[in-house]
Amino acid sequence: MSTAATAEAIGTIVNDFSIHVATANGSGSQTSNMVLLRALFQMGIPVSGKNLFPSNIQGLPTWFTIRASKDGWIARKQDSDVIVCMNPETADEDVATARKGAVLIYDDSLRQQEKRPDCIHYPVPFKKLIAECCPDLKLRKLVINMLYVGVCAELFGIDMHELKVALNKQLAGKQKAIDINLPALEHGAKWVRENLPKKDPFKVQHMDANKGKIIIEGNAASALGLMFGGVTVVTWYPITPSSSLCEYLDEYLNRFRLDKDGKRTFAVVQAEDEIAAAGMLAGAGWAGARCFTSTSGPGISLMNEIIGLGYFAEIPFVICDVARTGPSTGLPTRTMQGDIYSLMYASHGDTKHIVIIPSEPKEAFEFAQEALDIAEEFQTPVFLMLDLDLGMNYWMSDRFAYPSKPIHRGKVLTKEQLQELGGKWGRYQDVDGDGIAYRTIPGTEHPNAAYFTRGTGHTPQATYSEKPEHWKSNMDRLAKKFETAKKRVPKPVISGHGSKVGLLFCGTTTEAIREAVHELEHKHRVKVDLCRVRAFPFTTEVEEFIEKHERTYVVEINRDGQLRMALSGELPRLAPKLRSILHYDGMPLTAATVVAQFREQEGAWGKGTPE
Repeated sequence: MSTAATAEAIGTIVNDFSIHVATANGSGSQTSNMVLLRALFQMGIPVSGKNLFPSNIQGLPTWFTIRASKDGWIARKQDSDVIVCMNPETADEDVATARKGAVLIYDDSLRQQEKRPDCIHYPVPFKKLIAECCPDLKLRKLVINMLYVGVCAELFGIDMHELKVALNKQLAGKQKAIDINLPALEHGAKWVRENLPKKDPFKVQHMDANKGKIIIEGNAASALGLMFGGVTVVTWYPITPSSSLCEYLDEYLNRFRLDKDGKRTFAVVQAEDEIAAAGMLAGAGWAGARCFTSTSGPGISLMNEIIGLGYFAEIPFVICDVARTGPSTGLPTRTMQGDIYSLMYASHGDTKHIVIIPSEPKEAFEFAQEALDIAEEFQTPVFLMLDLDLGMNYWMSDRFAYPSKPIHRGKVLTKEQLQELGGKWGRYQDVDGDGIAYRTIPGTEHPNAAYFTRGTGHTPQATYSEKPEHWKSNMDRLAKKFETAKKRVPKPVISGHGSKVGLLFCGTTTEAIREAVHELEHKHRVKVDLCRVRAFPFTTEVEEFIEKHERTYVVEINRDGQLRMALSGELPRLAPKLRSILHYDGMPLTAATVVAQFREQEGAWGKGTPE
């Protein structure tokens, strides 16, 4: 039977499958994976790319999952449809975990046919093919993965022209690398055409669903937002998965923020540790710089004392926490929403911090700018909360709009304003009733501009005090400032049908929940309302959403239900209405997980699922 006839006989699934590629770290696999991802995107098919890589040394297993979905679903899929085994060390495990009916592509020497007769097998002589198209022995291990791209191209109908465009883009400026990889790409496709009858139902064809879209990592998007937001001082210490954010930011600043003489208009400092990075941040914020650092959970732990200093002395700076799986070193290359509680209440004593939570790259770009503004408006540390999935994985996103509004620095007194006030200004005095005091920036040419900044007790005039009434009134003012922030932070995104049941969530759970809600509605005839929280403090809209639903499921990626804990603590009268849907194995959330836990818990109510 011909390839076409075989495909016709088994039916065809178009633009709706996921490819899971198993390779070895350091083998050049990232180039191959990105060429395949970009080519599908260029064909107009909605896609996403999830990278699963080891935290240890080069040579360990790594996996990359590409999902193509004509319906626009870009969350991780529960089971992969195609598994490409390019790492012999994990081949047995990769094949063993494949779903029934999955497509398996592997080197013919691995002989996997007998182990999974319930799957579709495509044994390919990868070792023989790479010897034929790459004469350099040293380069073969870096090029062999491009063969699988050619194999997939021919099997599933991926446009070869788009693959070549993607290859040139991925290796732009590296013509020798392009010249080495291109023969492998073409040779893999040629071998399939001549030797491998198609037995699977999957294929792709051109769509037009990606107009106005880009593919970008959340860390890169955040870095762009910070640059456009006017950041001038960046202090950081490397830690996975946040390192690439400051690396991108340093690259962008050096490209776009030089003066006419080529001199830097910014400072990027790699500190000796996270404590030093935070200390530099506090100094820069006090001096009037728009300043920033990125880190992950362990870095937040080390920064806690200086975060508290920033809160109490009211120094503006922004920290982006790209969360990973913990505690301890945990799984530093896996994802988790495990730092929710530690960000909201970081440091010692009574502290509550503004936390801004994007769910995709466009928001990461926009919220990075918002965080810089809010930090200065409220004179306080502000957290931008990402996770590894958003920060380091590849997301399809709407294009970013060029910023149109001016930078807002908040209540900064000028020389002229100080002159008008005479001697009546107090650094920690609430003049407007919003809890936010006025500040000056060092160098302001007026004798009344100076004040002491201290982490100990102080009066409204910034003089030292240990009097109970001064301490209490200052803490009450800081609490009032936090209440004021409820009107300034990004509001939640709310949608629904007036159901009795709601789903409440934040960050990268969004795409899985969007898909899950579609399945609940169209497959199970269940409608639920949605509330995507985008900031702490929780706004009035969040409170009203929980209030009007009989029960609200809080969906999050951690074991203990940290977002639910925070909601219960801030809104205790509504705590009985809250339930949890939790996922915490280090992998991104799937729609299947949400649907399964939701249906199980709803059934436990004895009322069936909500209409």
